[in-house]
Amino acid sequence: NEGNEYFKEKDYGRAVAAYSEGLRRRCGDAELDAVLLTNRAAAHFHLGNYRSALNDAIQAKKLKPTHLKAIMRGALCYMELKNFLEAIAWCEEGLQIDPKEKKLVEMRAKADKLKGKELGGTFLGTQTGFCTPCQGGAVLGTDLLCERNIKLVLEPSDEEEEVSDGLAEISLDGFHSDSATGAKVHLDADGNLNWPVLFLYPEHEQTDFTVAFHENSRFIDHLMVMFAELPPWDLEKKYLPNNLELYFEDEEREEMYEVNPEHTLLQVLQHERYFVKAGTPTVLVFAKRSPFSKKYFSGKKVHRL
Repeated sequence: NEGNEYFKEKDYGRAVAAYSEGLRRRCGDAELDAVLLTNRAAAHFHLGNYRSALNDAIQAKKLKPTHLKAIMRGALCYMELKNFLEAIAWCEEGLQIDPKEKKLVEMRAKADKLKGKELGGTFLGTQTGFCTPCQGGAVLGTDLLCERNIKLVLEPSDEEEEVSDGLAEISLDGFHSDSATGAKVHLDADGNLNWPVLFLYPEHEQTDFTVAFHENSRFIDHLMVMFAELPPWDLEKKYLPNNLELYFEDEEREEMYEVNPEHTLLQVLQHERYFVKAGTPTVLVFAKRSPFSKKYFSGKKVHRL
């Protein structure tokens, strides 16, 4: 009930925490746990934590296979994660339960239309060109970036020196920038920027995507929400908020920079070697002192805190 109240107030971070507390009580009622998981998935979804939301939807569906809300939430997550084949499969599963569910019918049709255009490749490519926002004001709204000393990167297509139509696409129009996953950086009523941010977990080949990361929010605050519950892929239970190291990669120099979790997004974006690619800031996340991270950093210059 507490989680539902926070959800109505659009305080999704507290809603996640409340639903998580409900799950920790281990009531033994599978149906109630399925509701808690589905509700937490909805809160994660609104925070833009699509991977966490999907994990909850999957767990809810295991507890109650006919729980239509969990199926719909999972399908929505797959849509946001651009996995249209899985979105179609979940829609069809839901339509077997309720063939007339309008949202599932519409989502199924949209997923079918988009599956042929599914994006390929990786979010981390070779840095091939720079767009420093203070040069000439060629792009509308970049004065906001210039004021903040934030540097953008544009990636030309294979043969032409222009922005490609794929993952590298970035266009600012009144300062609304399309990111690689379709979310947009936007200016809020208080004059602050909210960015889509991609978290990469190289050890497990997993990702989390936050749609609106306020530029003055700290990374640790997001980690506390994202890892309120251990993700199902963390079998060794290493991914706890205070046991994580964050880095960004300077691909031009092939160097890594550790990020202070207490720092805000803006502080990281203002780093002299941070370049925002495809309109989406990206951060790599590792468990502290893990054998994988030692191997990953081997041979690379790492600037630690």
